[in-house]
Amino acid sequence: MKISALLTAFAVCVGAAAPACAATTPASPPTPWTCGDRPELKSALDRVTGEIALAGAAVEVVDPACGRWGYASGTADLRTGRPMDVRDRLRIGSITKTFTAATVLQLADEGRLSLDASVEHYLPGLVQGNGYDGTKITVRQLLQQTSGLPDHSEALATADVEWLRHHHFTPQDLVRRALRLPPPAHPWHYSTTNYILAGLLIEKATGRPAEAEISRRIIKPLDLHDTYWPGDAERIRGPHSHSYFTTEENGKAVRVDGTEWNTTAGGTGGALVSTPHDVNTFFAALLDGRLLSPARLAEMRTTVAGDPERLGPDGRYGLGLITEPLSCGGVWTGHTGSTRAGHHGIGAVAPDGRQVTVVVNETPTTDTAAATLLAAVDTALCPPAR
Repeated sequence: MKISALLTAFAVCVGAAAPACAATTPASPPTPWTCGDRPELKSALDRVTGEIALAGAAVEVVDPACGRWGYASGTADLRTGRPMDVRDRLRIGSITKTFTAATVLQLADEGRLSLDASVEHYLPGLVQGNGYDGTKITVRQLLQQTSGLPDHSEALATADVEWLRHHHFTPQDLVRRALRLPPPAHPWHYSTTNYILAGLLIEKATGRPAEAEISRRIIKPLDLHDTYWPGDAERIRGPHSHSYFTTEENGKAVRVDGTEWNTTAGGTGGALVSTPHDVNTFFAALLDGRLLSPARLAEMRTTVAGDPERLGPDGRYGLGLITEPLSCGGVWTGHTGSTRAGHHGIGAVAPDGRQVTVVVNETPTTDTAAATLLAAVDTALCPPAR
């Protein structure tokens, strides 16, 4: 499996009534945890920063029986040597998509937009040309990644890094860049452009900037004090880990500090700054039914088959959520986020409500690194063998 497949996005339809989820329902609940210091999880993170040599890693686990537990390994700032801290802020990348999807679904709950209406109905003329037709794409398909639209990120993949990290993008510009690309090869295609359009739908339905509306509806009510939209600000406010990625200079691999970055290219599909604590708090509220009606949450958890090259052989996608099996039975719910600058994170919830958010501050460059991060999630959510 490719690194991009391992670290893009995951989720779960825990407790959903949808037929799509039935195949992954556990025969029996996982064995309960014995509360403790989780040495297996510590070892997994130490391997990420030791043998695999990523700069830093951190994890927060929330257990219904044991409360919150956190651990950090490695270095948050290679220049100063400051150690990684689980309380540090970071860019959460595509975990942002779940915040955006939840807001769209709230508006659907309120009758302010319809998931089965066309994109053209709300955003006339925006998705037209080069074979693309917004009259044939629904709001649901945007959230489900079945719109057939390409990802503007692919158009920026070869852009000069220094230009990219300081450039301001508008949502309309990102959509135009996507529409110049050829259509995806498969009906399901992971595209941040879908969520840029979802942000524009929020603006259309409310008359407010999407970022402000998501903050008003989700971030502020849940007291996510470390979660915010950076806008054009390239620096992260407050205590934060630096982020690192590898590039090539004169034929040699060079580690680059990517912390200062304009993330308007991610927008409502990937720009949020947050912490493991806030990510866990958000997913708990969402899956506990505090943000959506039961019927709408069931829709969110209803999944379709994803691209195995992107989600793995058993990965499925809902409306801003994806399904992935656990080694101890059942599936976990959440999303991953990756940034070009180097921050990566995975937020996940097990069927019994146990949660984990694991983050690193350097782009994994091998399948071993990516697989180790996913294994850490499984280790956090599955009880140790007795």
